[in-house]
Order: sequence, then C-alpha cells, then structure tokens
Amino acid sequence: MVELYRTHVNKPSQMSTSEIMTIMIYFHKSNYRNFKMYYLHVIKGSMVKYFPNSVSYNRFVELMPSILLPLCFFIAAQGKTATGIYFVDSTILRVCHEKRASQNRAFKGLAKKSKSTMGWYYGFKLHIIVNDMGELMAFKMSKATTDDRVVLPKMAENLTGKIIGDKGYISQKLFDQLYEKGLQLITKIRKNMKNKLVLMIDKILLRKRGIIESVFDQLKNISQIEHSRHRSADNFMVNIVAGLAAYCLQEKKPSLGIKYNLLNG
Repeated sequence: MVELYRTHVNKPSQMSTSEIMTIMIYFHKSNYRNFKMYYLHVIKGSMVKYFPNSVSYNRFVELMPSILLPLCFFIAAQGKTATGIYFVDSTILRVCHEKRASQNRAFKGLAKKSKSTMGWYYGFKLHIIVNDMGELMAFKMSKATTDDRVVLPKMAENLTGKIIGDKGYISQKLFDQLYEKGLQLITKIRKNMKNKLVLMIDKILLRKRGIIESVFDQLKNISQIEHSRHRSADNFMVNIVAGLAAYCLQEKKPSLGIKYNLLNG
C-alpha cells in the first residue's frame, strides 16, 4: 500500500472511532456525491439525533485519518469465502486532471502520471481480488506506474485454486511463482503467442471477467472512491477504504452463481 498514512497528534475528540467509521461508510451508501453536503445535511441535519456528539465539518475532516487502520481491520474481518475461483484487476484513481498535476500540492511526491487504455492520468491504481461471489478477498493501492504483476503475489499469498486476469498479468515467472503455492493464473494469450490447450472451464471463466468490472463500477458510481476534491492524501486514502468497507457490507454483490458440484464433477 502506498505510504499515505501518517501519525496525527490531535486533541481528544468527543466522537468515538466507531462513530467516525460509521459516518464515512454510510456516506458511500447515501447517494450523496459531495461529502461536505452529506455531512452538513445528513449527519448535522436529519440524523443528528444518532450522532449527538458530532463535531463541526472542519473538525471531522481533521479526525478522518485516525480511522484508516481501523477501517482496514474492519475489512479484513469481513467474511470471505474461499471458493477457489478468483478474479484480479486494477483500476485507475485520478486525483486531478493530468494537466493540473504540477499544481497539485496535496499529492506531490505521491501520485504519478501514467497512461491507461483511457489515456493519460495523474493518480494511483487500486488493485483488487474478488471471488466468483463478488466478495472482496484482497486490495492494494499503488502508484500509477506500478506493473500489475508486481503486486499480485503478495495479494494472493493465501489463495489456492484459479485466478483469472487480463493480458496485463501474462508472465511465465509469475505463473510459476503462483502455481508453486497452489494458485493457477489464467489469462488470455496474446496474438503473437503460441496457442495452447485451454480447459473448457478456464475458457468459460475468462469470459466471466466482467464480474470484476462490475465491482469497479459499483465502487466508483455507487460508492464515491474516485473524485478530485481531496485536499489531503490521508483523507483520500480513508475515502477509498471506507468505500471498500461499504461494498463489503452490500447484501447483493455481482456474482457468477456457479454451482460447485458441476465444476468439481
């Protein structure tokens, strides 16, 4: 994970850690697209009776970095099913328009310029692994210039079975490294590569990679993990992790509905 978290020495707050976490997670389920409006209209407005010790908006923003690690622990504690079928991918997270990158002080020395399939951007990458039930198995933040293959071994170190990725994960060294630990990396082959025998179930799973795109779509359009209004790197990170926590709490997630008795013969 990009080292964005720094120790903050703040004066004691009347608000508990769980209250701050709840407010941040609920934001991503509230349909509000602007956190300040959400805080003023909902937390200090219609739901003020549930948060009698709520502080001012500016004070709350100061307190946000204190919940980064608790949010990470919260996500780690959520139920995850080891189904043996996993999907991996990354998505870009812009922090501002790339033409304004040199003027952005909040992310100076942290964010990087890079080129994706959508063009140039200035920001970071979010890498995730989900199972075929849409459950979040692992996540990692990295600089925009990071090769997707570099972060995968650490993310997948406790997984066994099959993991499906796009062509960006093609690497014989990576395949061998994961295979030794009981995880088979499945990717499409490039046009200049020799054809190889692919099991029918693997072909089917490759066509189901859209599940992880659905997860990213929900994280960006239902939750608000990507926007350009951040004024500090710490709160940028808190917002992302809170969005992931909100996703983990969803009752209905993108799912393939696989019947394991058929897969296992």
